[in-house]
Amino acid sequence: MADSREARFQQDIIEAMTAHGWKAGTASGYDRASALYTEDLLGYVREAWPERWEKFCKANPQAPERVFVQKAVRELERAGTLEVLRHGFKVPGVKFDLCSFQPDHGMNPDSLARYRANRLRVVPEVSYSPHAREKGQGGESYNPRLDLVLFVNGIPTATLELKSQFKQTVENAKRQYRQDRPIKDPVTRKPEPLLTFKRGALVHFAVSQAEVAMTTKLAGKDTFFLPFNRGTEEGGAGNPPAPDEASYATAYLWEEVFAPDAWLKVLGRFLHLEKKTTEDFHGRRTTKETLIFPRYHQWEVVNRLVQATLAEGPGRRYLVQHSAGSGKSNSIAWCAHQLANLYAEDGTKLFNSVIVVTDRTVLDSQLQETIYQFEHAHGVVRPITRDVGNQSKSEQLAEALASNTRIIIVTIQTFPALFDALDKRPQLAEGYYAVIADEAHSSQTGSSASKLKALLAAAGEATEGDDNEISAEMMKWSNWSGHPDKPHNGGSGGVHDQEDSTSVFR
Repeated sequence: MADSREARFQQDIIEAMTAHGWKAGTASGYDRASALYTEDLLGYVREAWPERWEKFCKANPQAPERVFVQKAVRELERAGTLEVLRHGFKVPGVKFDLCSFQPDHGMNPDSLARYRANRLRVVPEVSYSPHAREKGQGGESYNPRLDLVLFVNGIPTATLELKSQFKQTVENAKRQYRQDRPIKDPVTRKPEPLLTFKRGALVHFAVSQAEVAMTTKLAGKDTFFLPFNRGTEEGGAGNPPAPDEASYATAYLWEEVFAPDAWLKVLGRFLHLEKKTTEDFHGRRTTKETLIFPRYHQWEVVNRLVQATLAEGPGRRYLVQHSAGSGKSNSIAWCAHQLANLYAEDGTKLFNSVIVVTDRTVLDSQLQETIYQFEHAHGVVRPITRDVGNQSKSEQLAEALASNTRIIIVTIQTFPALFDALDKRPQLAEGYYAVIADEAHSSQTGSSASKLKALLAAAGEATEGDDNEISAEMMKWSNWSGHPDKPHNGGSGGVHDQEDSTSVFR
């Protein structure tokens, strides 16, 4: 195993990240009051939006940098970090985007230039509190410090607490977050902007040389961590051992997830704010907000499906198995959104529509709410569940397909209406469609499932051989008894991780 000292562990991570495009920063560049690395915030805006910056400076001739930081802080406190990174903010006469995500295709050189202008910075040993004080100034000294903070264009996105495996485990890092990283100054009770839910860093990682855990909301002793491990080869919890003495078992975190393109994609196309409203006996409504960060198995399976689709093109089938409670609905939403935004090298869309087949109506609203956070546009998702007005299901489905609706949700019972839609508008058969069949439920074993299997087989790779038939095993829920950290074992070109089958056909 590599040097077990925490300082060496920290330095190895920084060196690996800077070798792949991150900038190394110093704690002195961090502004405690705003929780921003202001040099990068201003530098990105000047480089990515020079005309807009010039216009802003003319409107604010007195200290435009200070005014801009103030307005950015105000918007972060109002809307939250994720919203500001995704959609920027407006000031009188000017709209600023504070992050540029990778374009779906390379046809627009300006978009590519802005994407390359992003500044990703890793900063060690950050004493982050604006309320820090020495002993004797109203009590005990208070100056908490984080091992690593990750910034994108000066905005904090993640924090890390590191522990060397020989001395301490990932549990020690969790304990440190719970006990020594309060979200409010213990004396003044003023919030710590870097650690405040939604306004500060989006995710907090507890990292040892063997395991990783993460949380999106610090809440003192009530902080809840989820494992962010790959799973062992035997199907258990944790990670496989490091391949050699010069590396770490958790290197996938900074080598894969923190790779600049991958990290920006997590911010742009994975993270989302889930809102659940409940009503008590007296009719009082309360809304609980949860920031959803993908588990490693979710992140990996969506990326593998998208990459396989890009490499192999339409006409392939993939089986994905998911353990119970592993976030299948979110995996479907992420996969559907990313498949709907795939472009070929010539700039043409790979699919006319993505069709999600399910018998869970809860998925309708969840998909729409999730996708809206990415797109900020209505009409991207259209459910086909019942007759509306004078339109039958087949007419609704035909209309949605004809208008190239990005994501269409149908129940397993409604899916056969696609036959009628194709009969009425045969030109629809010329399009390319991706079908994600959510196969967790027994209703998919009847005549509707038979029609679904027949259509997918006919439109895909069907031949006279049994190997190209969509088997009953493939069409039913597979709920393995293994651990959620279990790695994804590829079989015959498939991806086995979740209880969905993703079929891509023409």
